[in-house]
Amino acid sequence: MLSPYHEDVKAQVCRPSLPVTNALVDPCYTPCGMATEPLRFPNLVTGNARNPQHAARAALYTRYTPFEWANSSLNQYNEADTNRNFSERLRCEAMRVMKETEEKTAVAQRESGRRLGERITDTTFWRNEVATELENMLAETSRLQDTRRALEKAIQDCEPPLHIAQENLYHREGRQGIDLVHDQVEQSLLSEVEQLRSCQCRLKHLHQRVCDQLRCNRAAQQELELDVKSKESALGIDNVAHQLSNFSRGINYYGGIEKYDNTLTSPDSWAENSNRNCQRSQNERIKSAQLRADADNLINTCSNEIWNAWGSTNNSFSRRVAETLEAKGKLQMHLHKVQKEIFDEEKNIEMLRKAILDKSKPLKVAHTRLEGRSHRRAVELCKDDAYNALVHEVHDLEHSLNQLHRKLEEAEAQHQQLLYTQSNLESDLRLKVNSLFIDREKCMGMRRSFPINATIKY
Repeated sequence: MLSPYHEDVKAQVCRPSLPVTNALVDPCYTPCGMATEPLRFPNLVTGNARNPQHAARAALYTRYTPFEWANSSLNQYNEADTNRNFSERLRCEAMRVMKETEEKTAVAQRESGRRLGERITDTTFWRNEVATELENMLAETSRLQDTRRALEKAIQDCEPPLHIAQENLYHREGRQGIDLVHDQVEQSLLSEVEQLRSCQCRLKHLHQRVCDQLRCNRAAQQELELDVKSKESALGIDNVAHQLSNFSRGINYYGGIEKYDNTLTSPDSWAENSNRNCQRSQNERIKSAQLRADADNLINTCSNEIWNAWGSTNNSFSRRVAETLEAKGKLQMHLHKVQKEIFDEEKNIEMLRKAILDKSKPLKVAHTRLEGRSHRRAVELCKDDAYNALVHEVHDLEHSLNQLHRKLEEAEAQHQQLLYTQSNLESDLRLKVNSLFIDREKCMGMRRSFPINATIKY
């Protein structure tokens, strides 16, 4: 059987609890279903109906014995001692538990703070490493862009000498006759054109490689920038979390937050990700530096090759112009001699014609004498010494005239040959003058200055 105290406690425990709020209780508040009128107990003396018999009977049945009264008091004492001891033990146990939990909470909070500090240190270290690598990558990308612009300028600088060489070939097609020869100048020009095109091809190929490397650098740079931004954000969050304390403002309950796991990486994979980004950036920087060195070497090599080809072609032009000038001088000398010989030959022809003309009168005289003596009569037609002398004279004159006519024909033929030679010499001289004008004025006039302004780096 439960004691009245336990029954009262049970009644209090089993009593339905009311909602607890932080607001003050209204004294006029009345729960639903609660009676508002005072309880009315029966009258033990008179009863409900004020009947004496009923009151006596009720008083007899409601009385306790003194033993029961004493026993009830002892039970109350024992119950009070038991509950007091139990409460004391509960208080001690609660104090122990509070101290343990407070110490455990403090230790856990200090450990969490220490771990947050270590995490901040690690994040700061990798943030600095990634930021340093990002700065190096930006500097390397800037230098590689300068190299790309240098390559583009080198490719453009190949156009003026290539255009000049092609123009020289085009102008030299204007040579005529025997001067249209595949000489050393033409070979040098063709070699120069081939050299320039080869340099352009190599420079364009390296320029494409540099553009590809710039894309790889930008990809690595983007990964580093994203990594730095992520670490900056994480550092801000961790610093705020590390500075929080029990007295900080803004702390609150977030139910079930410890069950929400949105992590994606482990510490090893996290560090490996940053290390991989740095390694990729370093590899790209090594490739970029090698490309820059290759570009500088190629630009210097192409510049030297173009300059050497330019100088070789100019030397060939100079030698060819000197040869043409020498040939022109010789042609002019021979032309002068031929013209002088033509003048002498014309004088000789005139003298031959005069000699032939001079022989006509003696021949006429001889013929007239013979014709006159042929009119002698009879025996006077004697073949005397005079007749023989006249006949001999006529033969001598005819023979002389024949010789003079042959010489005149030969002189006239030679005169025509000299005129033909003069014409050939003059024609060849015009060709030489035309070739000299093309080589010295048109071609070498375009090649007086080197059209490339690129600075060769050593």
